[in-house]
Amino acid sequence: MTRELVVGAAQLGPIARDEPRSEVIERLLTLLRRGARYGCELVVFPELALTTFFPRWYLDEGGPGGRDAIGGDTNELDAYYEEEMPSVATQVLFDEAKRLAVGFCLGYAELTPPDADGRRHRYNTSMLVDRTGEIVGTYRKVHIPGHEDHEPWRKFQHLERRYFEESPDGFRTFEAFGGTFGMAICNDRRWPETYRVLGLQGAEMVLIGYNTPLDYAPDPSQNPLQSFHNHLVMQAGAYQNGTWVVGVAKGGIEEGVESLAQTAIIAPSGQIVAQ
Repeated sequence: MTRELVVGAAQLGPIARDEPRSEVIERLLTLLRRGARYGCELVVFPELALTTFFPRWYLDEGGPGGRDAIGGDTNELDAYYEEEMPSVATQVLFDEAKRLAVGFCLGYAELTPPDADGRRHRYNTSMLVDRTGEIVGTYRKVHIPGHEDHEPWRKFQHLERRYFEESPDGFRTFEAFGGTFGMAICNDRRWPETYRVLGLQGAEMVLIGYNTPLDYAPDPSQNPLQSFHNHLVMQAGAYQNGTWVVGVAKGGIEEGVESLAQTAIIAPSGQIVAQ
């Protein structure tokens, strides 16, 4: 049986550190509407699509009223996270998805409600929303890269290990859009286990958002290979598991950091069919 699904890979440009959430959401709405005009049934956004890539800064979690390592209020850190989804700010995106009958996949920083021990958890999260505006699945990043402690020798920090926990849930698939979908985030795409675990669950399409800088501080000799490695791992994952892969980036120069871009839709043959 032949099935068709029109997917839009909505690459984003830079998001400034002081850009209001409302302005970012307007940009997402513009892309969602553009996707609808092209006949898209699903639009895929990048990792941490609602904010700048804040792990590039060392922010002290010292509580309200404190000062962070670069001179800002420590309240700034929590401001990058979503405490509920949909939230008051993001509800308009869900409403528009329902009105247009276009689903979306969105990456964001998640701050959970307190658990039984009173502890709140921080995850790098992606969610899949169907054409009725309902959340059908969420995924929390498994492979957390970077470092945890302040490393001022870097041109910019990569403090994902400071600001996010590893997922306790692993990789799961979700039934939506007439098929079986999996999700992954950025560094997850570099490891074969990501695609294999999803493939064993019958994934027909894997949706991946990423923010990848062109500069790799620990070993700059790898910088010329960033583009090669990016497509290599996604094409291999698609081919080896017979699944479509949609990899969506944030591109451009964001707060002085140049990002890779190279958004691509990859067929189960491993061939890039759109870039």
